[in-house]
Amino acid sequence: MGVVNHVALTDAKPAVYWLDDPARPAPLPPLLGVASADLLVVGGGYSGLWTALLARVRFPSWSVVLLEAGQCGDQASGRNGGFAEASLTHGFWNGLERWPDELATLDRLGQQNLDEMAATIQEHGIDCDWRLTGALNVATRPHEVDDLAEWSDALTDHGIKHRLLDETGVRDELRSPTYLGGLEVLGDTATVEPARLAWGLRQACLDAGVVIHEGSAVTGLARDGAGMRVSTLTGSVRAGRVALATNAFPPLLRRLKMMTVPVYDYVLMTEPLSASQMDAIGWANRQGVSDSANHFHYYRLTRDNRILWGGYDAIYHYGSKISPELETGATHDKLASHFFETFPQLEGLRFTHRWAGVIDTCTRFSAFFGKAYAGRVAYALGYTGLGVGATRFGAQVMLDLLSGEQTERTSLEMVRSKPLPFPPEPARYAGISMMVRSLGKADANGGRRDLFLRTMDRLGLGFDS
Repeated sequence: MGVVNHVALTDAKPAVYWLDDPARPAPLPPLLGVASADLLVVGGGYSGLWTALLARVRFPSWSVVLLEAGQCGDQASGRNGGFAEASLTHGFWNGLERWPDELATLDRLGQQNLDEMAATIQEHGIDCDWRLTGALNVATRPHEVDDLAEWSDALTDHGIKHRLLDETGVRDELRSPTYLGGLEVLGDTATVEPARLAWGLRQACLDAGVVIHEGSAVTGLARDGAGMRVSTLTGSVRAGRVALATNAFPPLLRRLKMMTVPVYDYVLMTEPLSASQMDAIGWANRQGVSDSANHFHYYRLTRDNRILWGGYDAIYHYGSKISPELETGATHDKLASHFFETFPQLEGLRFTHRWAGVIDTCTRFSAFFGKAYAGRVAYALGYTGLGVGATRFGAQVMLDLLSGEQTERTSLEMVRSKPLPFPPEPARYAGISMMVRSLGKADANGGRRDLFLRTMDRLGLGFDS
């Protein structure tokens, strides 16, 4: 991985902290030869694991096989910040703008989904440090204080529990000289150790009778009589139904090629804070935190009082390139500098890990769903960085679609509609680059959105992580 310059990164391993864990399970053998299943799941991240596990619960007569190219949880599901949010719509504002008539239903289903996640974790004894901490949104610029007040009014109108905090109030929660105000939403966000959640779901799947093959990248998807055949380099599975849970990686359906783009998100992890360092910042309630900029940071505490610090840059590479060589670079230096601007009282603290991973983003920022091959294949994609919780809901939607069940979920406009696709290259790269520059200008100019952003807003298009 690439060179970093900030002194606090001197000893930081170019590795994912969550995956650098002695609890990491041994890999499972790849698919060899020919197999069959009632349901074949492609992808061993949260989306695929929830689909496989819930299929065994909802349809116990179905045999289920899951194929994962690497190891379950190694990509976005094991690399993220570990924020499990109730929102199914990439936050309140995105839901209000896109599905105002459904928002109350979506919020109720999202909270139910989060509660059921917690129940599954408890049922299976998954050791992933699940904590219902709530979320603290902080303002670091004057216009963001006004934005949070507007948000508070809208939350009040919709009966959502929260606290609007002035400068003193927010610094009572977490001490940073950069904070000018805050808004705390209560009860709708948990923090979790993401890789351990994935590994726990993997074990729950195995215990439920799911057959998992790792090291089994799928190379083909085709009709086979009344079912489908999914091929790898060393075997194939004939299945009556197929669920595609491929996240940012190339989809197996041509129609999905333009619907998402892979975006790199960057993360740092500190060494454990001492008792005096914890006293210096407060954070007694341990909320998950994000600031209110377009180019935002997110951060949270771990069980041993490290600080995970990520976000700011969301980087798209020309041609939707995905490669390990893109997982480090200048963004880690930027993040380290921003960390000490936020918490100057922690000067001297070191980072132990630095990493990145790809997120699948779509133009409406939240997941979309669909069927192919006359209903034999279902997919859920486009979670745009808020998939820790929402992937479980997406798994239920895929099972609804594959079983032909008409449910409250399948009646939602959010589920029935699709985002607009991204344009082909080179227009895709040029448009995303212009969007990123304009968002940065808005942050620097009191939140004022330029003509390009206003036009994209009217079209319902965007780019985010």
